[in-house]
Amino acid sequence: MSARLGIGLAAVARPAYITSGRDADLGTHRDVETLRDRTWQVLDAAVACGVDYIDVARSYGRAEEFLAGWLDAHPGAAVEVGSKWGYRYVGDWRTDAAVHEVKDHSITAFTTQLALTRATLGPRFDVYHVHSATLETGVLADTSLHTQMAALRDEGVRVGISTSGPRQADAIRRALEIHVGGRALFTSIQSTWNVLEPSAGPALAEAAGAGARVIVKEPVANGLLAPGGQDGSPAAAKAAALAAKAGIGVDRLAIAVAMARPWAWRVLSGGVDGAQVRSNAAAANVDLRVVDTAVLEELSDLAQPAEEYWAARSARAWS
Repeated sequence: MSARLGIGLAAVARPAYITSGRDADLGTHRDVETLRDRTWQVLDAAVACGVDYIDVARSYGRAEEFLAGWLDAHPGAAVEVGSKWGYRYVGDWRTDAAVHEVKDHSITAFTTQLALTRATLGPRFDVYHVHSATLETGVLADTSLHTQMAALRDEGVRVGISTSGPRQADAIRRALEIHVGGRALFTSIQSTWNVLEPSAGPALAEAAGAGARVIVKEPVANGLLAPGGQDGSPAAAKAAALAAKAGIGVDRLAIAVAMARPWAWRVLSGGVDGAQVRSNAAAANVDLRVVDTAVLEELSDLAQPAEEYWAARSARAWS
């Protein structure tokens, strides 16, 4: 059972994504009904493992819709839901689409997507993140937009940002500076952190110290740190070898290391079936104190320059 694990639906509620091994994990049948059923199976497995936080987004295909149906069927589920605005899904349910999502951090995008989230989930979302906030899009400098988001905050919805890219720390620190009506606007920070890309760690510690909740996404590096998912990455292959040396599945070791960060409120699994979710959840049972110190030291040495990591991630094909 893992109360510190959350479940994200980025990889299961749309036919294409950048996670390694999707052909083996999902097969060729990725119609709406099939992925709806798979999403429900993932949610069932997650809740059975003690998960109480579910992460979706407007751009995750039909993630909000699939989740709404599952919530209708499980009215007593004690879960917290976070969604995100700022990207639109435009992939037309195709794996070979030229473009799968489009970024837009305007006020119009916020108001339009918030209305869609409300129409789909009703009042059943507790957190609303800016999807992949960066300094470059201007979303962290738009005071009119901040006023709009503060109104949502004042209704009782926690407002936050998610981050991606080599300048995550800059976005996090800027977000922490923003106050509206004498109160911090962004009190939830969802960022990529894993043993290959830990650069946001100090800023995330600052966020937690300032009272924000920190959610770690991509702890298994979009499948690179999952069993059989090394995808030609020497660093990921080394991580898998170290995990084998320690007698621990590489996904469990990677997630256990993320869970060990004192600033992490939840660490998201991106599992696409019950077995993956259960394996991820088993990370809660990994006692890092009994793992060979040399293994942990070598694991920490696998950190890549942020620019290098994100360039490789951007180059990955959707499939």
